[in-house]
Amino acid sequence: MDYISAKTILSGYSSGEWFGCNYNMNIYRGCSHGCIYCDSRSECYHIDNFDEVRAKKNALEILERQLQSKRKKGVVGTGSMSDPYNPFEEKYKLTRGALELLDRYEFGVSIATKSPLITRDIDLLKRIKRHSPIIVKMTVTSFDDDLCKIVEPNVAVSSKRFDAIHKLSENGIFTGILLMPVLPFIEDTNENILRIIRLAKENGARFVYPAFGVTLRQNQRLYFLKKLDEHFKGTSQKYIKEYRFSYECRSKRAAELWKIFKAECDKFNLLYKMKDIISSYKNEYEEKQMSFLDK
Repeated sequence: MDYISAKTILSGYSSGEWFGCNYNMNIYRGCSHGCIYCDSRSECYHIDNFDEVRAKKNALEILERQLQSKRKKGVVGTGSMSDPYNPFEEKYKLTRGALELLDRYEFGVSIATKSPLITRDIDLLKRIKRHSPIIVKMTVTSFDDDLCKIVEPNVAVSSKRFDAIHKLSENGIFTGILLMPVLPFIEDTNENILRIIRLAKENGARFVYPAFGVTLRQNQRLYFLKKLDEHFKGTSQKYIKEYRFSYECRSKRAAELWKIFKAECDKFNLLYKMKDIISSYKNEYEEKQMSFLDK
């Protein structure tokens, strides 16, 4: 593990429009999952050697000082730029240490990950839930493990992620799926969307939040097109013809997929609108608190 200097771990307070997050936290920098579509590889984020995971030096000490100084409690989001459950986490337990601090200072947490390693920390997640809102978002872009191995080569396949969702849900953790990005010409099929929704329901997910397309910019575009040439012959030319240099590469089938997606989620009583997801997981916490106070 290499370490990099850092002055802060938590970002400033925000209104919480993205899954109710009021603060953002990144203990690690870079990611080893190797997902061919990852926007965090873009030059604008100034992350050299993005595929190399490094930890922020004295991260837990800095985080504790920041938590002590915050006048407003809130939900701390993690996983936006690098997965908090990368392979190094199993040994170094920096994310676990951060969760222990969030529990101690009574902050909520919103976690985005692709790793089943998160199930190791169910005990802490349950402790946090006693006093603050908590939500886990597991990214799944394909139901097919073989396709998953190509698109997201260095992380657990989708079936293992569904197993993790099942375990988290069984333990009362509000858990759902980030169905994003859905890669045009590769993953934007009716079968893929319907299978993911049904597997979400079978494994106890509470929501599925989609994006039927992918974002591409700067060096990430070149990396993505190169990987398409390696694994999906002729697909890079489809992207160039359809999207040229557009940042947002929305699936041509997005409107059709949305209708199918919405109908299936409604059938299975799965949430899919941001405001409903936020309201539901925060209301669960408030109802739990009210029940506790009434005893």
